[in-house]
Formats: sequence, C-alpha cells, structure tokens
Amino acid sequence: MKITEIFKKQERTFSFEFFPPGDYLTAVKFGINAGQLMRLSPSFVSITYGAGGGTQSNTFDLVNLFQNDLKFTCMAHYTCVNASKEKIAYDMRVLHDMGIENVMLIRGDKPKNEPLIKPNPAGFNYGSDLVRFVKENYDFCIGAGAYPEKHVESPSMEEDIKNMKVKVDSGADFLITQMFFDNKYYWEFLEKAKKQSIKCRIIPGIIPITNFKQIKKFSEMTGATIPEKIKKKMEPYRDNKKEIYKVGLDLAVEQVHELLKNGAPGIHFYTLNKSSAAIQLYESLSQNFKDVKILFEKSLKPPVTKP
Repeated sequence: MKITEIFKKQERTFSFEFFPPGDYLTAVKFGINAGQLMRLSPSFVSITYGAGGGTQSNTFDLVNLFQNDLKFTCMAHYTCVNASKEKIAYDMRVLHDMGIENVMLIRGDKPKNEPLIKPNPAGFNYGSDLVRFVKENYDFCIGAGAYPEKHVESPSMEEDIKNMKVKVDSGADFLITQMFFDNKYYWEFLEKAKKQSIKCRIIPGIIPITNFKQIKKFSEMTGATIPEKIKKKMEPYRDNKKEIYKVGLDLAVEQVHELLKNGAPGIHFYTLNKSSAAIQLYESLSQNFKDVKILFEKSLKPPVTKP
C-alpha cells in the first residue's frame, strides 16, 4: 500500500525507522528489537541506506523481509550520492519487482573517508533531481527530507525552504523531518513552508535522548540544537546510563505529547534499532490519545489462528 493511501485512512501516522545491521551480533539484537516494535502495528516502517550506498544489499533485503514476509508497509530509503542514472534506474526496477511502493529519496551524506561530495556528472547532485527522475519514470509514493533548523550545508533557512519547495514540486508526496529537540523549530518551519505553498504532510522525526553522548554527536552532525534546559537536566547524569535513560524518555514524552496536542500529523520514530524507549513512549501516548490507544490495543491482541 502507498503511504499516501494510509494518510487517507489515518489522520496521524506512527512509523519506525531502522537501519541495516552490520554484523551477526548486531543482526541478532536487531531481530529482537524490531520484533518487539513491530507488535505495535506501525503505520509503516522505513529502512535507511548507507552513505554512498554502503548498505544497499542489506537495505533491499530488509525491505523485502518487512514488506513481503512480515506484511508491513515498508519504505526504502535511497540516496543518489555516487550513483549513476543507470544504477538508479536498475535499483528502482528491483524495488518495483519486489512489490515496494514507497521510497524515501535523499541526496545522502558523503561516503566515509571523502572530505567532500564530488559532482556527479553521470547521476544527480541534489535530492530534488532524484525525486524528479523517479517521479517521471516510476509509480512510487515518494517521501523526502525536511530540516526544521535547515540543512547543515544550506546557507540560510530561506534558501533551504526554497530547496524543499523544489523537491515537493518535483514530486515528493510527503516529508519527514530531521530530528529536533525544541518544538518551536517545527512549528516555525511549518509556517515558513505554508508561506511557500508547501501543502503536503510534514511528519516530525523524533528520537528519545537515551544516550546523551551519542545524541550530542548526532546533533553536531545534523545541526540539531539541544536546548540548554535539556542539557541542564541531563548533564548531571551523563555517565549514569540508567538515569539518562529515564530523563531522556520523560523529555521525549513531553515533546511528543505537545506535538500531537497541537496538531502534528503523527510521529516518525528514529529507533536506532532499539525498542525499549520507543515502546515506553508509545505506551504513554496510548494513555492520552484515542487513535494511539486503538492502535496499541490492537497490537496487544494475540493473532487469530485458524483451527
């Protein structure tokens, strides 16, 4: 099913993002955590794609598993860094033949050990070019990225909003934001998007801060601001994993409740392939929001088996 069809049925969607495990032990942990999260009946799931296509085969294998074996609506991430048009066309056919109907199209980060992203005369240099190519040649529902605090490479928020408008006009059906920790950035971002006549659904992407050092590193890479009030709450426990987890979860609950109460069209959870925080956060939502409660209660029912 296309995610845009899900939008017609669900005023708010709740989705999980996974990344392909890199080794056997990680794969075992991934299986355990993914299994627990999938019991929550997410609206859809997405699988990330490594820089320069570094985990392509793992991404496609997982997408195939979730979509065809586990019967979930799945979205495959795809990047155009270092990819030729021929390779992109081939990969899109592979995904189509798998029965995949949803793709998340982004330019992608530079490959490891390369200081800059090199111009790609054989392919595309911008996510909007990739979106346009796929929209014109294939029948996918297309998601694209949005950056409430602007993309780290963009010279200004105004320029970033214009670039996002190009992606939408090129064929993006909906947008998912980069992580943010202060909701004011999201609401201000929606207002700016509205002024540019961007009318598609913009889903906030949220990550609970359960590992302060790790999230701090991510925020530096993506340009996401960690507010001082959050730093003050977490700094005293930076070396206490148990307390950091509790504080981070409480902050995530507060953030997500505020987003939903004020009209956010759902939540996209960056799970980091871990289940406990996402499950506890989802449980808190089920106690306060009717549509989440229905989904959560559905997930608790045992599967019906035929005699």
